Amino acid sequence: MDYQKLADLMFPHIDKDIDYYEKLYPERNLPEGAIVTRFSPSPTGFVHMGSLRTAFIAKKISIDTNGVFYLRIEDTDDKRSVENGIQGIIDDFKNFDFPIDEGRISETEDIGNYGPYLQSERAAIYQTYAKHLVKEGLAYPCFMTEKDLEEIRHVQESKKERIGIYGRYAKSRNLSLKEIEQKIKNGEVFVTRLKSPGNFNKKIECVDLVKGTIEFPENDMDVILLKSDGIPTYHFAHLVDDHLMRTTHILRGEEWLSSFPIHKQLFEIFNFKLPKYCHVALINKKDGNSIRKLSKRKDPESALSYYHEKGIPVKAVYLYLMTTANSNFEGWLEQNPSGNIDDFKFDFKKMSSSGSLFDLEKLLNISKNYISRLKALDVYNNVLNWAQKYDNDFYQIIAKYPEYTTAILNIEREQPKPRKDFACWADIKEHIFYMYDELYDYNKVDFTSVNNADNYREVINLYIDKYFEETDDKETWFRKIKELATELGYAPEMKLYKENPEKYIGNVADISNILRVALTTKTTTPDLYEIMKLLRKDRIKARFIKICG
Repeated sequence: MDYQKLADLMFPHIDKDIDYYEKLYPERNLPEGAIVTRFSPSPTGFVHMGSLRTAFIAKKISIDTNGVFYLRIEDTDDKRSVENGIQGIIDDFKNFDFPIDEGRISETEDIGNYGPYLQSERAAIYQTYAKHLVKEGLAYPCFMTEKDLEEIRHVQESKKERIGIYGRYAKSRNLSLKEIEQKIKNGEVFVTRLKSPGNFNKKIECVDLVKGTIEFPENDMDVILLKSDGIPTYHFAHLVDDHLMRTTHILRGEEWLSSFPIHKQLFEIFNFKLPKYCHVALINKKDGNSIRKLSKRKDPESALSYYHEKGIPVKAVYLYLMTTANSNFEGWLEQNPSGNIDDFKFDFKKMSSSGSLFDLEKLLNISKNYISRLKALDVYNNVLNWAQKYDNDFYQIIAKYPEYTTAILNIEREQPKPRKDFACWADIKEHIFYMYDELYDYNKVDFTSVNNADNYREVINLYIDKYFEETDDKETWFRKIKELATELGYAPEMKLYKENPEKYIGNVADISNILRVALTTKTTTPDLYEIMKLLRKDRIKARFIKICG
């Protein structure tokens, strides 16, 4: 067989050899140990939480080693691609504050010297490498039709044999050059298949960075490298792109683990250095008494849009994802509650090989801690941006009162143990609405939830007439609350009430709660003194008078 002639016959339009591309994309000039890795989604829908987690880990290890993280779009499957899928992926990353070092940044633009980073723009590159394999006698044109493939599958299933094209089922493998020439002349459609040198009875090893050493049978399948339109399959594009982009580490979902024998073989027949692999376990979810994969169809929290709509800070999400990625991160975070996640060093050995359970409550708790450490002005700016998109009525109010709103958000914030009321920006309105006359509703004032509040009118009126003074400091204010309690027959100290409850109508906490509910409609709020200090005397009196009639 004249393999050079066969290669020219199959790829007459390819006039370069692989040396051209090897020089065009040289080894990267990076520090020793630098990791080059990527995220390579298909434009088949939105980026989901599992994908973000994999991309996040990949980016983290590149940062830790002064390496490179790039975004490559694998758009070779037209049937599964969705409209605006590429821009959707790019937007998802931008909206999640996820900058890339290289890669696709718009429908038409790349940054970086190792592109194009859109696979559909790399057809000539793939065909050059496929032509090289044909010249080496390691690939061939396969003219089998869909009907031929169906018949082979039927035979294999009936004999309980492995499904695929290998051995005697690779019917186009041994066609003569003359037969191939005639078929091409006749316009018969062909795909380019690998002429696998593998032996299924031989074992190979995958040394996975998380799962350890796994044995597989060597690949002996003549897998398709290029489809009939010259577009590569995932397997072949994976080889060419990761080699030319000088990828050192490949992080991908564990569902791709079974493809490792094919990929290892492709790297070996080209004599390319095999990247290190990390097959990331799935993110699971508890569903009743069972555990299943987090689903794009069933679980709203799988979509990144869910976190935007709720207003869960992106950095809080990343903190949570790190707890699922490295088992020692939570301990580190407890020791460094204000620490930068970049200061934590990712360790493959601390990564679970069996999957992580997605825990939304844990994420929200982490988010509460994160938000509690922010400055009030940062919280204001974030909730303002969120409300502008998702709650215009609230936006109009807080935009009208920026300094006042910031002061509200600062109540019990700058202290050793700040309040942790807000898990997301969407929570804030429910927690502070009563501070705005536009949102406060007298009709929602209900004293039935307050102990010993039957005489709430007497409590409120006496407070206004005798004890309310806007200039009081906190100590004086609380002393007067105690005096009010005593005058009306309530215990001024909780200890006294517990010792002799029969002597009192109630206790000082009941007095505070009557005032609290009257002003806020809520039984639980931040510090009442701070609330009253911000509401000011005229508004407080107006609310009290309205309630008491």
